[in-house]
Amino acid sequence: MKIRQIMQSQKTIGCHFFGKNLILKAQTWACYAFLLISTSISFGQLGAEVRQVIVAQSADWSSNTAVLQAYQRPSASSPWQAVFARGVPVLLGRGGLAWGRGSFQPPRNGIPMKVEKDWKAPAGVFQLGSLFGYAGAPPPGARWPYIRVGPWDAYIDDSQNPLYNRHVRVDPNNVPPWFEKQKMRLGDAAYKWMLEIRHNQNPAAPGYGSAIFFHVRRGPKTPSAGCTTMAVLDLENLIRWLDPRASPYYVLLPQADYAALRGPWRLP
Repeated sequence: MKIRQIMQSQKTIGCHFFGKNLILKAQTWACYAFLLISTSISFGQLGAEVRQVIVAQSADWSSNTAVLQAYQRPSASSPWQAVFARGVPVLLGRGGLAWGRGSFQPPRNGIPMKVEKDWKAPAGVFQLGSLFGYAGAPPPGARWPYIRVGPWDAYIDDSQNPLYNRHVRVDPNNVPPWFEKQKMRLGDAAYKWMLEIRHNQNPAAPGYGSAIFFHVRRGPKTPSAGCTTMAVLDLENLIRWLDPRASPYYVLLPQADYAALRGPWRLP
């Protein structure tokens, strides 16, 4: 669709713009859905190799809670099937959500990008990285690549560090001065298991957010700094379900945005 045609369509369904902000008036949800689709149709789609998807939907962009469901399919031509009998309650960043940097291009809907220390969870479509934990082995039955966190492991959230948003294991005979503030093994029960959400890693852009994981919640009503957290048994069930051969992805979106992008992005 040409730009002139898009602009004419926007006028027809009653869109109004002021600077970069989209003003949503009563009964103009169709306008918002149109804009999301028209600016994102080629981005964020799940490939044929993807046979597992984790989906979390929040009430809106300011929410720090969501409901998570896992989906699977035997092949690209098969319909998605829900895995859990009921949705899993999860907690997000206490500041709500902002667009992340993952396997998609954010729609131009006025929502800002996530930045470091904004207390927001990154929304979008993301690959999964390594599974970290304190234990000698992952949860029984898990197939996901596992890294035991030892005394010299760190995950860098300092945007001035050239190793920003990466896991590193330092040389105990040459410990860098930044290590104490970046080390992973803190004896914190919330970090019993940490499944890496690959936000801002392809490549990492300084200042756009780091160290995003699925991990154990600190309480049923305690939001995170930007991670997706849940009860330990729910997290262990999720970890056991994951199959590296199924190329799983994580999708986090507010409900209305998920509804608008479900078709264009080929989501469950």
